[in-house]
Amino acid sequence: MRRTWGVIAVLMTAALLAGCTANSGSVSTDSSGSVSGGVVPAEDARDITGTTSDLNTANRDVITTGSLSITATDPVKASESAVTITEQAGGRVDSRSENPATDIQPASANLTLRIPSDELDRTLAELKKLGRLNFVSLTAKDVTQQSQDLDARITALTTSVDRLLALMASATTTADLISIESALSSRQGELESLQSQRDFLADQIDYSTVQLELVAEGTVAEGGPDTFWTGIIAGWTALVTALGGLLIGLGVALPWLIVLAVFGAIVLLIVRLFARRRKPA
Repeated sequence: MRRTWGVIAVLMTAALLAGCTANSGSVSTDSSGSVSGGVVPAEDARDITGTTSDLNTANRDVITTGSLSITATDPVKASESAVTITEQAGGRVDSRSENPATDIQPASANLTLRIPSDELDRTLAELKKLGRLNFVSLTAKDVTQQSQDLDARITALTTSVDRLLALMASATTTADLISIESALSSRQGELESLQSQRDFLADQIDYSTVQLELVAEGTVAEGGPDTFWTGIIAGWTALVTALGGLLIGLGVALPWLIVLAVFGAIVLLIVRLFARRRKPA
């Protein structure tokens, strides 16, 4: 009986200790009062927004490039509108070429647009309104590691340059001064090169590069026929186009054929004359 009561007492003591441990260890804070483990209090939970993917995207450096093709009624005029849309978004135009319509080619325009990355989606939506969208292609390249590496190297070189400047100020001999100046010149040249690379990379990250192609109606082929009658129309159009091309080719070749026929007739006449002279009387 005593043994039974002893076992019960031990079990009750263990249960009480486990309960106290759970209550005191569910939430722990460091010396600054921030939560380091366990359950997040309700008053702290209200400040947590977004998802893990959102946080990862916000901490990444991404270079976005793309291409866009649009069929417009007047590609040259649409090009002017595209420039206005880009500049209103805070971007710029790096290159622009326009080809007005002629007798042998339709009008077209090609632009290289630099659009702020945070305005890319809205700007593309505005550009698509310039005509009929033929295709759009976007590519994103993560350069976070490259950006962080450049930042670390720039920081290390900046520290090295500062130390060399301090040593130069305290140099006591000409030999030491010359040696320090040589090392300082090398470090400063490398630092300027890295800063130039970092500035270029930052520009590529901050401004997406989009190649915009504007073409006239009929330049990009429409989709294939989807009914019997549209198939007949497409076939008739192809036949007329083929016959037109054949007639054009015949027109181009006709002068050459005439010259060759005249030349061949002359040669044949000369051959007959020589053949008659060789016949016995």
